[in-house]
Amino acid sequence: MQRNTKEWIQYGSAIALLTSGVAMAFLSFFLNGGDLKDSVLWYVSQTLVYAGSIFGVGIYVQSKWGEVKN
Repeated sequence: MQRNTKEWIQYGSAIALLTSGVAMAFLSFFLNGGDLKDSVLWYVSQTLVYAGSIFGVGIYVQSKWGEVKN
C-alpha cells in the first residue's frame, strides 16, 4: 500500500458523499414539486458534517505536524 492511500480514501469518500448529498437534494426538490423532506435534509447535513470533519481534521493535523517538525 502506498503511503498516502488513507488520505485518498478519506478525501474520495468525502467528495463522493458531498456529491451524493447535493444530487439527492436537487432530485428531491425538483421531483417533489419544490418540497424537501426531513430525511433528505438530514442526509445532506450528515454529508456536510462528515466532509467538514475529514477536511478540517486533516488540515489541522497537517498544520500542527508542520509546527512540530519545525
